[in-house]
Amino acid sequence: MINFAALGNDLYTGKRSIDFVGRYKRWYVLSGIFVLLATLGLVFQGLNLSLEFSGGSEFRVSKVTIGDTYEQKAKDAVTSVAPAAAPEVTTIGSGTVRVQTEKLSDAKIRDVQSSLARAFDTTAGDVSASFVGPSWGASVSQKALQALAVFLALVAAVMAIYFRTWKMAVAGLAALVHDLFITVGIYALAGFEVSPATMIGFLTILGYSLYDTVVVFDKVRENTGEARGNGRMSYAQAANLAVNQTLVRSINTTVVALLPIASILVIGFLFLGPGTLLDLALALFVGIAVGAYSSIFIATPLLVHMRGKEPEMVELAKKAQRYQARHGGQVLASDVAPIEHGRDDEPSETGSLESAGVGATAPSIARGTHKYATSGPRNQPRRPPKSRR
Repeated sequence: MINFAALGNDLYTGKRSIDFVGRYKRWYVLSGIFVLLATLGLVFQGLNLSLEFSGGSEFRVSKVTIGDTYEQKAKDAVTSVAPAAAPEVTTIGSGTVRVQTEKLSDAKIRDVQSSLARAFDTTAGDVSASFVGPSWGASVSQKALQALAVFLALVAAVMAIYFRTWKMAVAGLAALVHDLFITVGIYALAGFEVSPATMIGFLTILGYSLYDTVVVFDKVRENTGEARGNGRMSYAQAANLAVNQTLVRSINTTVVALLPIASILVIGFLFLGPGTLLDLALALFVGIAVGAYSSIFIATPLLVHMRGKEPEMVELAKKAQRYQARHGGQVLASDVAPIEHGRDDEPSETGSLESAGVGATAPSIARGTHKYATSGPRNQPRRPPKSRR
């Protein structure tokens, strides 16, 4: 049985390590396959837009006993009056059947109501009819795209300011677009209905994806700052260690978020039927799962790929290579800790006290020597006592 506590501790300290950054080509290929499938779904199958986007008539037959043949009953009732209507039949809750068709005339709507009432052995008063125009859905789509543009612009500005580099902002936005595109593609491939609630879910998952990515990037920045101070670890190694250190946390956060959403999906599919709650939960479930994947396998490897060729990072990699050649080559979390007085490190450009930023260039301090043994007021020669006159 896997001891997750011990595994998490080993990943954090570097005793165990998964090479996320070094295997970036595998993750890029895997994401490329997902993106290709999403593109094929959008191009050849398209999105299954709900009535709010496409426009049409909707009928709801309430207070009925829903059996195994409810779908065929509803279709036969509609096509007997309007053969070209192509109805879509679903259930809402345990006693309501919803039928959606193209736009029908007022006379046809009354005929369909009567036909549905006879088919389900109820009164015409229990069959409601409504019409939704496509302009409402178009307005929702336009507002959603405007909100998305503003969101991405603010995210890019905040990340560039906080992390002090525009490359982290670009990597984070690339992960966001990756998540959104794959989520929409999954909807197209599976034929899930896209409703206004789904649009809200699409916008919400961006926040979840960004949250995971920022957590990893913050740890990357912390490790990189220490690595640049002591030269023991390259930028790629510091970033990979950051992903390992936050891996268990990311998995736990994702699982905790997905469990209640999964319960909503099960209840929705089995008991509630189509509706706003189910549409929103489905978008969140798919988006959060994809967002967790991108924060681990896409965002950080892409960031390393972008910054790895910077002159400063190239020089840091050379220093780290020389240091690790002398110390066995294993990368641990302690290698990104600041060098302290009294440690047994060699005085070199990769491990000297000066490179650690403490302003000392003296030779290394021998093991076991007290921290005040080389300098400081406690080691100044004592003045001879003043002679008494």
